[in-house]
Amino acid sequence: MIKQASKEDAQTAAQLALLLWPNHTLTEFIEGMTLHTTSENTAIFLAYQGLEAVGFAQCQLRTDYVEGTNSNPVGYLEGLFVKEDYRRYGLAKQLVTTCEQWAKMKGCIEFASDCELQNLESLTVHQKLGFIEANRIICFIKSL
Repeated sequence: MIKQASKEDAQTAAQLALLLWPNHTLTEFIEGMTLHTTSENTAIFLAYQGLEAVGFAQCQLRTDYVEGTNSNPVGYLEGLFVKEDYRRYGLAKQLVTTCEQWAKMKGCIEFASDCELQNLESLTVHQKLGFIEANRIICFIKSL
């Protein structure tokens, strides 16, 4: 079952986000997820197996330039995670499809995402979910 997270689900979403992005704190994620669940331009969707939340997807509307797109706003998949024991059952596809439907309801005609160049697992998942690679970039930084 997939459901859109409400403010009351922020901690559940945060615990899943921490599994995807472990270099943050639970407190940071609870604050962020609370904001995301109350904003009109972002959404969090949770995948449940019985009573257990086993995955999440975070999507939002982007109005800045999104690489490879030609419209505005663009629906954007910010994060996708399914617990390892529940992978390969189509939950990621259900979560992304739900995000795409949400973006369509918000007036989007394109949906985008990204991953790090070295994250081959994410690249494979994106391709299986129907995403087409738009571009590859290397970002640079310099201290001033």
